[in-house]
Amino acid sequence: MTPAAVFDCMVFVQALANAKGPACACYELVRSGRLVLCVSPEILAEAADVLSRPKVRRKLPGLTDEAVEAFLRDVHARAAMLSEVPEAYRLERDPKDERYLNLAIASVASYLVSWDRDLLDLMNDEGFRQQFPWLTILEPPALLRLFSQAPPETPSE
Repeated sequence: MTPAAVFDCMVFVQALANAKGPACACYELVRSGRLVLCVSPEILAEAADVLSRPKVRRKLPGLTDEAVEAFLRDVHARAAMLSEVPEAYRLERDPKDERYLNLAIASVASYLVSWDRDLLDLMNDEGFRQQFPWLTILEPPALLRLFSQAPPETPSE
């Protein structure tokens, strides 16, 4: 069974902004079918908003309207959409990150990919680990290491 993942907003931004970076390589796992990307309308709306912000566009001039639109269309076409995401976990430290956690929990994703310390630090929280033992929160390079060590799937006969 193909593992599932949730990407936070910065992973989407970096995947589009830097074709040679680890976030883009993570998205290539989705494109190649080795990873199922789970999204929600709320997460896609946030990605579209951030990718269209003038401040972000000034820093990353390659983010044209056309590039952003094509990328988001591709994400929408490839991803598993969960239209309803119940609240399963409250993150007092940063409530804005709850949408990613709750999507990962609702979709029973194996991975939540992020650079955000508020999310990553949950891997050191014993209560969180016991409640959601299947979920690993990790940075893009760590996900890539996991997939580079995984043996290739053998075709069924």
